[in-house]
Amino acid sequence: MGEEEMSGAHPATETKPLTDRDIRVSDDEREHVVGVLQKAIGHGMLTLDEFTERTDQALAARTRGELNTVLADLPGLFHPGAAPQYAAPSYDQGYPQQYPGGQRLELNAKYSSLQRSGPWQVPAAMVVRNKYGSTKLDFTEARVATPVVQIELDSKWGSVELIIPPQAAVDYNSITEIKFGSLDDKTGSNGRAGTPRYVLTGRVHGGSLVIRHPRRGIFG
Repeated sequence: MGEEEMSGAHPATETKPLTDRDIRVSDDEREHVVGVLQKAIGHGMLTLDEFTERTDQALAARTRGELNTVLADLPGLFHPGAAPQYAAPSYDQGYPQQYPGGQRLELNAKYSSLQRSGPWQVPAAMVVRNKYGSTKLDFTEARVATPVVQIELDSKWGSVELIIPPQAAVDYNSITEIKFGSLDDKTGSNGRAGTPRYVLTGRVHGGSLVIRHPRRGIFG
């Protein structure tokens, strides 16, 4: 019997030292990288299929190393051992940021009408609850905190209208249910590159969801 067995001692377990690439990433970092990918496709550096695949990888990334992988072959965008750097959004005087990037805004329209327009503050995540009412969200002049905005819909026997600027895009492929209702995307931007990118989830039951660009002219 060896000395270690006689003394009851156990050999020390070797732990692999952590590097900067092993550090966990935040939602803000993932969303920043998605914004970088959107710029890359705008410069012709990525195809639409590559953008979609890399966006999925970025949103699923857990560490800086995994997040940097989607940018590795894009000139000037890969920085091993460092988290993506991004500037905090700026707001004009008189319109302070009311909702931090990680806070979720909940809007409720029950037997009533709810509308947001002008330079209103848009956080990274929203929930729209609409029951026997109508909700109209105009993002044309909105002050958006992040490149990607998650919008969860819980609409029952009501109408939801989203107005997005021409440079923006939507992604409603993750809406789980449209029952006794309709979805009318007049922008044709679903799944395409755009900033900001409004990702819709949830359900539309017995109502309508309309997505459009702002109307031009005096009757807009």
